[in-house]
Amino acid sequence: MAGQGEEKPDTAVVRDALGVGVAVGLSGFAFGVTSAGSGLGLLQTCALSLLVFTGASQFALVGALAAGGNPFTAAAGAFFLGVRNAFYGLRLSQLLALPRAVRPLAAQWVIDETTAVTLAQPGRRAARIGFTVTGLSLYLLWNLTTLLGALGAKAIGDTKAWGLDTAGPAVFLALLAPMLKTPTERAVAGLAVLLGLGLLPVLPAGLPVLVAALAAPAALFAEGRRNGRTRQDAPDRPEEDR
Repeated sequence: MAGQGEEKPDTAVVRDALGVGVAVGLSGFAFGVTSAGSGLGLLQTCALSLLVFTGASQFALVGALAAGGNPFTAAAGAFFLGVRNAFYGLRLSQLLALPRAVRPLAAQWVIDETTAVTLAQPGRRAARIGFTVTGLSLYLLWNLTTLLGALGAKAIGDTKAWGLDTAGPAVFLALLAPMLKTPTERAVAGLAVLLGLGLLPVLPAGLPVLVAALAAPAALFAEGRRNGRTRQDAPDRPEEDR
């Protein structure tokens, strides 16, 4: 975060928040198309965006269903992806310090984008504005474009014939790629891809994504072992330098 003593004009916060909300909100169209192509009805598709409202989990769910996966397995994969929002909430609850009455409503908007915008602000007022504007604009636009995408998919017929079945994975990768900033994060993503693709021919649809989640603890364990060996191999400093 920026220094707490700095100030940022409200208009600048609103502009940045709206930019994120509009840019990501338009991706709801791809979800609507993908969901309809996976066999979910219009009401089911819209309900997912209204109630779940976390793009990665939604794409994971409909992607597993489209591949013929068991609904319970697909839901489990979506759930594990959504667990990260709980950790976001722990951080944002301290930063925003919202009244208890509005916390249950605000929890619906705790996602990657609102967290990123909120944490980028220099103070509590700017953080609250950023969170509110990002959450509101993204929620409204995501649900509107989900509806349009689902209706459009029904109008054009077979989404696979148009290649629109790849829209969901493409958007998911576009959202994920900028988040891979450290070597460990890139290692986790690479290992997850290898596990997911490698197990795809031998496991039922939906299960490879769950096994791929093991990439995170495996990479963290390897990094911990490597850091431990580095500390052990480092020469001891003279007593007077300690």
